[in-house]
Amino acid sequence: MGQTAALKVETMVLGPIGTNCYFLVNEDTKEVLLIDPASSPERIGEKLKENQWKLAAILLTHGHFDHIGAVDQLKEQFQIPVYACRLEQELVEDPSINASDMILASITAHPDQWVNDLDVLKLIGTTIQVLSTPGHTVGSVCYYLPEQDILFSGDTLFAESVGRTDMPTGSAKQLLSSLREKLSPLPDHTKVYTGHGEDTTIGYEKKYNPYMGEI
Repeated sequence: MGQTAALKVETMVLGPIGTNCYFLVNEDTKEVLLIDPASSPERIGEKLKENQWKLAAILLTHGHFDHIGAVDQLKEQFQIPVYACRLEQELVEDPSINASDMILASITAHPDQWVNDLDVLKLIGTTIQVLSTPGHTVGSVCYYLPEQDILFSGDTLFAESVGRTDMPTGSAKQLLSSLREKLSPLPDHTKVYTGHGEDTTIGYEKKYNPYMGEI
């Protein structure tokens, strides 16, 4: 059996509505996955440089402007792949539906690795399972690391709350189904890194989140 990769997670809160941008770091190789680079590619680049981290790929949980603002510049600068759900292609590429108008901007991103539900990614020495969790948007996904019991939930699940469903491609019914069918079965001790706000655990949310609780 191979050794479990020594990973750590660091956070930068970026953009006009405080999006959590995560650096998933392999401490042995210094390879990094970037989850939801919201904005400020220069700040992200500086953090990579000062820690001597090697950016390996970008993972997107969904296509709203506040999660993709730095994608294309970082992709060009570091020549790395960008992963997103295939169902999210229209949203990431179309500023008229990805909520860019909230900040009077036109923001797009162009992933080149399209993933689907239950795909398994082997990146930076670990295994990442893609969980399709539509509801906040039709192509929202969470990234689950079973070896480390970590979940990056994007705007599907927050601490004691969930993402809104009143924007294009959103569905409250789908969101509740995603929570109950995809996230509730995960181990209670799974640490959840959310798209906005504080981190949490699956067990805590099953107990205190009215959208996810065993009602």
